[in-house]
Amino acid sequence: MGIIWTLIVGAIIGAVAGALTSRGAAMGWISNILAGLIGSWLGESLLGNWGPRGPSLAGMALVPSIIGAVILVIIVSWITTRIKH
Repeated sequence: MGIIWTLIVGAIIGAVAGALTSRGAAMGWISNILAGLIGSWLGESLLGNWGPRGPSLAGMALVPSIIGAVILVIIVSWITTRIKH
């Protein structure tokens, strides 16, 4: 059950990042999960977990994870638009 919970939280984090950047409309649920999981790793690597009392779900600190996912979505979006042109 732990892996399913992690995937669900990753999808939610990815969907929030896509909504915040207005670039997530074309993202599917697999992309949301990947953006959430990779963004969570990126955010926690850059910002830490913000202490033991910071809000977290499925072992992911929410605020750094969302910030990391937003950064990831912006970078991937920028790269894909550069490749298309």
